[in-house]
Amino acid sequence: MPSIVAGIGWHMIGAAAAASFYAPIEKVKKWSWETTWAVAGIFSWVLLPIGVSLVLLPHFAAFYAGISTSTLTKVFLFGCMWGIGNVNYGLTMRYLGMSLGIGVAIGVTLIVGTLMPPLMHGQFLAVFTSAGGAWTMAGIGLALLGIAIVSWAGHQKERAQGISAEEFDLKKGLILAILCGIFSSGMSFAIDAARPMAAAAQHIGVKPLYAALPSYVIIMGGGALVNFGYCFSRLGFLKNLSLRNDLSQGPSTLLINGCMAASAGIMWYLQFFFYAWGAASIPARLFFINWMLHMSLYVLFGGLIGLALGEWRGAGSRPIRWLWVGMAIIIAAANCIGLGATS
Repeated sequence: MPSIVAGIGWHMIGAAAAASFYAPIEKVKKWSWETTWAVAGIFSWVLLPIGVSLVLLPHFAAFYAGISTSTLTKVFLFGCMWGIGNVNYGLTMRYLGMSLGIGVAIGVTLIVGTLMPPLMHGQFLAVFTSAGGAWTMAGIGLALLGIAIVSWAGHQKERAQGISAEEFDLKKGLILAILCGIFSSGMSFAIDAARPMAAAAQHIGVKPLYAALPSYVIIMGGGALVNFGYCFSRLGFLKNLSLRNDLSQGPSTLLINGCMAASAGIMWYLQFFFYAWGAASIPARLFFINWMLHMSLYVLFGGLIGLALGEWRGAGSRPIRWLWVGMAIIIAAANCIGLGATS
């Protein structure tokens, strides 16, 4: 029981970091979104994964050379898959709006990222017909219900505040949100495919809490390739965007923007740093629930942080009541997972 509680606790810290990471980006002024995203990405997808692995691994290059090419290829390609979903995220918001877009995308990625790994390993029936299977399925169902309610409450808030999508298009937006959710689950697939890397790290003395972290160099390298390619292609070819213009701002603007973007990147990385801790604390037979916990708790903390920052001011009492109902259901889902894990 203590490891389950600890695992959920670490996932809560990671989800809180995920829900908060965009706040510093909103403080960036006079930079294009592409420049800001790329600078944040340098920290989250390059510097921190490599830096942490350099500290953990006694022989950095030799460790990766000792991993099979097939494992490295799968992990990298799933990282690229996640990168495509990440790029698609912005388009989803453009056509559906923030709350509705996030709700559909996260709902899809929760289902795909949670259920596909045990299916691919041929463990699907064994997992869900086990003693705790009913509790686990109940937890997944409750998480989806909670996400739907929180998203609906957010959509009502946006309507009350007069906020709408840039170019609302339900059909196009839903297609993009579903694609975003499917591709974003690439992170779950990559972490699953990287389990031999975590085992290799433990074999050379890396503690279990940290064993998954070296795989992030490859996973996030794949995501970085897609994200940097997207950002720099736009900065290089669109007339209204220019990296040179963004970086020619005054020293104080560059310092503030750089610090804000770096803070966002660090917080983004920390979500998966603590994800690794949470996953290490959950029994191996229930590896698949880690993604469900992360995504549902991400929505929970997104709601709490939105309330704390005053984003629901002027929305009226009804959307806020439904927000609390949705968040309570997500908390109940986490408890169901805990009960399933100990059954």
